[in-house]
Amino acid sequence: MSRPSLSSSSALPGDPPGGRRALTVWGIGVSVYFVAVIFRTSLGVAGLDAADRFHVSASALSTFSILQLLVYAGMQIPVGLLVDRLGTKKVLTLGVVLFTAGQIGFALAPSYGMALASRALLGCGDAMTFISVLRLGTRWFPARRGPLIAQFAGLAGMAGNLVSTLVLARLLHGVGWTAAFAGSSVAGLVVLVLTLLFLKDHPDGHEPEPFPHQGAAYVRRQIAASWREPGTRLGLWVHFTTQFPAMVFLLLWGLPFLVEAQGLSRATAGDLLTLVVLSNMVVGLVYGQIVARHHAARLPLALGTVLATAAVWATTLVYPGEHAPMWLLIVLCAVLGACGPASMLGFDFARPANPPERQGTASGITNMGGFVASMTTLLAVGVLLDLTNDNYRIAFSAVFVLQALGLTQIFRLRARAARRERERLVASRVETVHVPA
Repeated sequence: MSRPSLSSSSALPGDPPGGRRALTVWGIGVSVYFVAVIFRTSLGVAGLDAADRFHVSASALSTFSILQLLVYAGMQIPVGLLVDRLGTKKVLTLGVVLFTAGQIGFALAPSYGMALASRALLGCGDAMTFISVLRLGTRWFPARRGPLIAQFAGLAGMAGNLVSTLVLARLLHGVGWTAAFAGSSVAGLVVLVLTLLFLKDHPDGHEPEPFPHQGAAYVRRQIAASWREPGTRLGLWVHFTTQFPAMVFLLLWGLPFLVEAQGLSRATAGDLLTLVVLSNMVVGLVYGQIVARHHAARLPLALGTVLATAAVWATTLVYPGEHAPMWLLIVLCAVLGACGPASMLGFDFARPANPPERQGTASGITNMGGFVASMTTLLAVGVLLDLTNDNYRIAFSAVFVLQALGLTQIFRLRARAARRERERLVASRVETVHVPA
């Protein structure tokens, strides 16, 4: 099976042309997201070190990631509105400034409170990246490349996670906390320069149609119109249900679970976290190509990922004996790798449900799903660990509660979203037929 090229010149009339220029500009946007994910996931390899540095319990440690995700999730709709109104370059530039300042602040924080404030600042900047990159893709590439563009963006994020797992972890234990986190912030300064010098919102001749932005009334219209679309809500719940098991594992609780509950060394646990990231990258390429060729595969892929994740987690948690065998932990990490690519499918439901001028807002609503679920699960696991004297089997059972909630909403919305999407497709074909040559 040959891989579709992002620079293909085959496009519908009025579509952006793609090409090398598009790849270059989009690549700069993706590099910003890449660095943001390195900073976002840096705590995942430093959780135990952070607990020692700030002398905090499991629930207090989880507050770092919860606050970061709370800010991230809360910013999604405002960021979507900003992207629709101001364009990608301005929003990405502000995002880089904020998440770089947050990373430097975390490196130098003398207290738990200052470290929390730094992670909140980082989460605010991080929140501005992914939606901007998705919007950049829709402005520079033909619409039919949308699913593949989203998966490649997610792939870049996983590459950032890989750098965090492999490089930052070694720096942390080699040069120490302050040098590792402050040194990594240089990457933020590099992408800031690239963004300011070379990023452009859209290709020449493809400027978006001007439309009025009228304060609070505009905001209400954008949010209400996006939310009324069943595809937007289905996208949110697909993202909610698929993303969080891997996010919780990579962002904070995977390393403690593997070291404290499964008795592995830090090096072996780090290898398994790396496996999650590598699996994500491979599955992302596969899912992107499948959906690009077979649009109807979106929901089966998402549901299959949720069921496989639930089955492997259940097997791991109820396995008799003190520790699960290594083969089962390897399977668990490989399956968790499919969660990220499956969450990208949520945008493939929201994208066709909304016109270009609402893409940022709709993407923001969708992107809230997985991060709200991750934030909730991070808190639940931390609280349950404190209440049960570090019983990870009970703590991680919170995963199944959120999966059940998400599946209920997906099954409730899927028929309405499919019907509405078919109506839009028929209407667009009728309009095309009646447009004079």
